[in-house]
Amino acid sequence: MSEQLTLPAETRERAGKGASRALRRDGRVPCVIYGDKKEALAFHVEEKLLTKMLSSGHFMNSVIMVDIKGKANRTLPKDVQFHPVSSRPIHVDFLRIGEHSQVHVNVPVRFDNEEDSPGLKRGGVLNVVQHELELVCDASHIPDEIHIDLTGLDIGDSIHISDVKLPEGTKAAIDDRDFTVATIVAPSAMKSEEGDTSTEGVEGEIEGEEGEAGETGEAEAKGGGETEA
Repeated sequence: MSEQLTLPAETRERAGKGASRALRRDGRVPCVIYGDKKEALAFHVEEKLLTKMLSSGHFMNSVIMVDIKGKANRTLPKDVQFHPVSSRPIHVDFLRIGEHSQVHVNVPVRFDNEEDSPGLKRGGVLNVVQHELELVCDASHIPDEIHIDLTGLDIGDSIHISDVKLPEGTKAAIDDRDFTVATIVAPSAMKSEEGDTSTEGVEGEIEGEEGEAGETGEAEAKGGGETEA
């Protein structure tokens, strides 16, 4: 289960681009909490601490307790904006949630037991279609990642969402189709060999047809000469 993180924060006294730029110069990142039919709350956090949390890899699917003047606000990160050049975080949106709210989260996928896949042993390639799964789950039970077992899978096999074992109480946000998560495809070398073989067969047929056409033409030419004689 994804851990709960605490993020100390201070309220923003001023709004606007100028105030936001001043905060960033001081090593702070402007943020906002919205949702739950309550008024939006503007605040700012320490950039270094926020960057450390972002580097964990689980920030976007973790419950963040934003602590403002000793009052904890239970939130879920919804959007992080980064500077286009420096890649520093410049703004974060948080969604206010209840302890057991049903939330939509994107959870990374992890593939296990590659060594037990006959297809991968033969040189097949794991083609990942969905690196993350959009899930609906309880805010207090957000999974860190979803594990998918590759044991027994061969070249040409596909893994659909119906094949994935999700944690109890968790379901896929997309429920109107059995979408593909990953496939095991043939290596390019194998595809090239198959392509060469089929090409040779076609070329052989063409050469045979040309040979027959040439012999027929020669016979007609000879026959025509004898008639004229």
